[in-house]
Amino acid sequence: MTDPATLPFDGAISAFFEKNAPKHVREAIRNAGRKDILAADWPYKSRLNRAGYDAQMQHLQIQLVRAQAAIKAEGKRVVVIFEGRDAAGKGGTIKRVRQNLNPRVVRTVALSKPTEAEAGQWYFQRYIQHLPTAGEMVLFDRSWYNRAVVEHVFGFCTAEQRAHFFAQVQGFEDTLVEDGVTVVKLWLNVSRPEQLRRFLARESDPLKQWKLSRIDVEGLHRWDAYTDAISETFTRTHSASSPWTVIRSDDKRRARLNALRAILLQLEYPGKDLLPLDPHIAGGPEVWHPGG
Repeated sequence: MTDPATLPFDGAISAFFEKNAPKHVREAIRNAGRKDILAADWPYKSRLNRAGYDAQMQHLQIQLVRAQAAIKAEGKRVVVIFEGRDAAGKGGTIKRVRQNLNPRVVRTVALSKPTEAEAGQWYFQRYIQHLPTAGEMVLFDRSWYNRAVVEHVFGFCTAEQRAHFFAQVQGFEDTLVEDGVTVVKLWLNVSRPEQLRRFLARESDPLKQWKLSRIDVEGLHRWDAYTDAISETFTRTHSASSPWTVIRSDDKRRARLNALRAILLQLEYPGKDLLPLDPHIAGGPEVWHPGG
């Protein structure tokens, strides 16, 4: 048995699993095989097989290379926002987007906690300096939507600050779109049992323990608060000019493929050749559900 003292946060994730996780979540994890999908209403019998995934991923990455060439040649500006619950697969998906692209054209922005100076600025100000110039795509690994969900759930912002955010965010995004910036907003959604299973795997893997944070640990106890914040965010920020694409990510392979498609479908470039999104796991906010 692993000594809790040797695990991140003294084994707090394992302790949550044993003592605090809802019974159906514990049972789903204990009774499942390593490759089983844990979401009770998952529309497929099994995960996408490796051969099918690799063939589709190669095709989509070729499409990304073509899109990159058009972005650079035509001076386009593209913003892609990756949001979602913790352990939903944002990092792995971003890796597949960037894997074969030029870092001078496609870059990732993952901002840490605001500095004292940034905390005193207009909320959107620190994000503006990272927006793309002509011929560039920027991938935001979390974004200004921190205020709508994470900051709200953990009390890092006041109710008044969050109200200001909702009052301003649509205008901010509309301004970007009106100025010619393509804005792609992705929400990766993972079920509660699968999220906890991924956290347990990270906790026990010395090569992945760095991915865990105190926010992850404390967030396990705040599933319902997250659910309420996410639901409100979709209601207030899904629009015709900057819509959300929600992707269920219990199967990482299907999620990654649909995320790449969602980005490419909003871009125009020579040689565009894409399948539509899988309507069973990807679409607008109607695809989202708490997954508890």
